[in-house]
This record gives sequence, structure tokens and C-alpha cells, in this order.
Amino acid sequence: MISVVLADDQALVRAGFRALLDAEPDITVVGEAADGVQAVELVRSKRPDVVLMDIRMPGVDGLEATRRIAADAELAGTRVVILTTFELDEYVFEALRTGASGFLVKDTEPVELLRAVRVVAAGEALLSPSVTRRVIGGFMAGNGRGPAPNPSSQLEQLTEREKEVMVLVAEGLTNDEIAGRLMISPATAKTHVSRTMIKLGARDRVQLVVLAYEFGLIRPGWLTG
Repeated sequence: MISVVLADDQALVRAGFRALLDAEPDITVVGEAADGVQAVELVRSKRPDVVLMDIRMPGVDGLEATRRIAADAELAGTRVVILTTFELDEYVFEALRTGASGFLVKDTEPVELLRAVRVVAAGEALLSPSVTRRVIGGFMAGNGRGPAPNPSSQLEQLTEREKEVMVLVAEGLTNDEIAGRLMISPATAKTHVSRTMIKLGARDRVQLVVLAYEFGLIRPGWLTG
């Protein structure tokens, strides 16, 4: 059974999501929150598999709530999916950067919302890296911002091969495609990706794409696919 917490300041939105999710035999809503503080408290008490998190809530918003959840080692099994009204909400990039496993626009079709919950609960990132980098690139280009600075020591943790693999992940390549590009086995490619994620503390491939931008390994406009 997949457990879900709903965090949104609009009761009607929460009610709609609850009705949809609870109708599924393998999904159950274990709590609702109207702001970020309630959301974090619920996650700490219920330990859900997935949180559907609105960004714009009163007091502590969804961005800060996501940051707190992602920073708590005891909540490593919980995945946060950001709910936003606009596909390029100015906060989506920051949410991905702070630990969200993906995002959904609120007018997503019901079948896609259900699929998203199941995908994230299974430990996968909701967005493909190629979609994620378009979101990041669009955000940076539209706001005239570059990657946030990061200590060089983080990048220095990686071997040259791991940096190379990180760039390929940012291009949207799967493990099999990375293996073909580098002429290594898929198992070896998977190992390189996993080690890179562990060294950088990334929860999933989405965060690797974000970090590739922040480290300057990839910049908006470099990739057009």
C-alpha cells in the first residue's frame, strides 16, 4: 500500500486529490496539511511514501517544507512531488534543488497523477532528466540567473569518469545509452551513476541534473535535445 500526504492550503483541492487517490486499491491518503509546518509534522509522524506538496502556502511554504523533509535523514524514504499551477513556476527549480523528486502541474490528468504517485513511490524520479533540464534551462534563461555557486570540493569528490557520466545523465541518457556512449557495460554505467549520487548526496537522477547545472558542467543553451 502506497501512503500519501497531501499538502495544499485549498481544502477543495485536497478533497479532490483524496477522492481520486483513495479510490485506488494500492494507494491511501494518511493525512492532509494546509501549510508547510503541518506538512513536515505529518511526514515525521506518518512517514508516508509520497508527499504531494503545493508550493504557495501561508506561513512556511512548500519550498521550505520540502527542504526540511529532504534534510532529515530519518525521512529518506519519503519522496516529495511539487504541485504547481504553472509548468515553469519560478520556485520549481529551487524545489528540485532542495530535494523534490519532481513536479506536477495541478491540471494534470487523473491517470497521470496516479501514475506519478506510483512511479515516485517505487523510488524513481518523476521527471525524465531531459524534461528537468528544460525546466532548469528555461528558469535560468527567463530570470537571467546562472547556477548557484557550489564549493569546488564537492566536484573534486568525483573521478573524471563520474563527471563524464554526470554530464550524460544531464543530457537525458539512460544507463543503457550511457553504456553505449562510453563503451562500457550497463551494469558499470549504473554503478557510476549510483556512486556519483552517493558522493553528492543526490536522491535521484533529477538532482544529478540540477547539480550538473550548478557545478557548471552544463549550462542553458548547451543542449538542444
